[in-house]
Amino acid sequence: MNNDGEVTESAAPEAAGRSARGLLQSTAVVGGMTVLSRALGLVRDVVYARFFGAGLLMDAFFVAFKIPNIFRRFFAEGAFSQSFVPVFAEYDQQRERAEVQALADKVAGTLGLVLFVFTALGVVAAPILIAIAGAGWLLNPDAESAAKYDLAVQMLRFTFPYLLFISLTALAGAILNTYQRFAAAAFAPVLLNVVLITFAAFVAPNFANPGVVLAAGVFVAGVVQLLFMLPSLARVRMLPKPKWGWRDEGVRRIARLMLPAIFGSSVAQINILFDTLLASFLVTGSISWLYYSDRLMEFPLGVFGIALATVILPNLSREHAARSAAGFAAMLDWALRIVILIALPAAVGLFMLARPALTTLFYGGRFAAEDVSMAAISLMAYAAGLLGFILVKVLAPGFFARQDTRTPVRIGIIALLANMVLNVIFVVPWFLSGVPGAHAGLALATSASAFLNAGLLYRALRRDGVIRHRAGWGKFLLRVTAAAGVMAMMLNYFVPAPVRWLEAGTATAVGWLLLTIAGGALVYLAVLFAGGLRWHELKMGGRHAADS
Repeated sequence: MNNDGEVTESAAPEAAGRSARGLLQSTAVVGGMTVLSRALGLVRDVVYARFFGAGLLMDAFFVAFKIPNIFRRFFAEGAFSQSFVPVFAEYDQQRERAEVQALADKVAGTLGLVLFVFTALGVVAAPILIAIAGAGWLLNPDAESAAKYDLAVQMLRFTFPYLLFISLTALAGAILNTYQRFAAAAFAPVLLNVVLITFAAFVAPNFANPGVVLAAGVFVAGVVQLLFMLPSLARVRMLPKPKWGWRDEGVRRIARLMLPAIFGSSVAQINILFDTLLASFLVTGSISWLYYSDRLMEFPLGVFGIALATVILPNLSREHAARSAAGFAAMLDWALRIVILIALPAAVGLFMLARPALTTLFYGGRFAAEDVSMAAISLMAYAAGLLGFILVKVLAPGFFARQDTRTPVRIGIIALLANMVLNVIFVVPWFLSGVPGAHAGLALATSASAFLNAGLLYRALRRDGVIRHRAGWGKFLLRVTAAAGVMAMMLNYFVPAPVRWLEAGTATAVGWLLLTIAGGALVYLAVLFAGGLRWHELKMGGRHAADS
């Protein structure tokens, strides 16, 4: 290593190998915890589907839960984390421990007070927020729409404070991630799901108004997650003592970085609200069908895409702080190879197994065969964009780690405006035609805009010389595409017909699903190996030189 902190040419391969192993281990830790969380999330959604179906109550609940999650993008893992982690990592690399602790204290105090005031306003303004998100309910004169609106307002007064707790949980997670302690933040959502399952299965059914009890469960889950993070912060001696610090240099730097990200996130959340607003005009159940299909799409996205993005942001930030352009480029190139290797077959499998997966997990109780059919259409539309969604998660840290929040915001705005236009193009004619399934147009527009976003991010990183690919990418893409194609043909041939899935018992359906997933994975890996793909080609900074 030279005096500037850069890895010298002779040391680079060894350091890169250690770095790749560390990244894989960290990604495996986050991914493993996320698998557990997503598995429990599926259990939670199965409980929702079997106990409450896809009707009035769940449409109202999903809107009331979506609103605090929209603002969460500003104050939690979205604009805030993307701005906080690079600055905090720089402080940790270049400043004394006391200065790092002071930054944590002042950020916690400033963020906490802002969130408290904002949360109180949100609770008071619940009728207005639901009127915006569920405008279709107010404009429809029938009693069912009025009931959905009233119930959603009651629910939002319990779910909105979740924003305060989950944002402070995200701050704790960002601090821990900077110190390479990924497990606690990755495990916190497990607690969320345990609490929500408990309330849905054992508490809510015993009350006359179960929807409000479900919303109260969200409140409790937020408190539990925050309390869980505090001991982990204490173990790294970074438990904040909140102080108001608006005038602090570090706080102001984070705020300046947040401004463009908040602006971009505002457009993103307006787009989500626009999606919800359009869905509120569609038939009852549309919001729930989109939710259940989105949850299955989020499983591979969360297990792998978000896990990888969580791990590489602090590591890219450190490479940037150390002024190691070669290490930065090698890490991004490695991440993109891993994304293609895993996300492409996941997208193909999710598309091919959309109806079987939904039938196995949700069919039964109050979730009918029609609900399976409607959710399957939107799940296939989401699956078509899975690769794009994960690419965005991995490419964006290439900007955030360099404390460039403006470029991804500009690109995000373009993609989101395109998404809004596509929403209208796909949904309105479908809805007016009277053909069932117009909600899937919203999912299809989201998938298309994800690829647009990823393509523009990639082009900007290549233009700036941040991404420099190793040789062999063409051969790598050919092998992965061929393997995914063979896997798709196998699934198409062996997967039982939809009617057989509906007629099968739960145990049989679970067995079929596990066998088809395992069989598809084995075929994919076998074709890759037969095509010549070997482990050394996936190592960061391997024997292939970067291209120019």
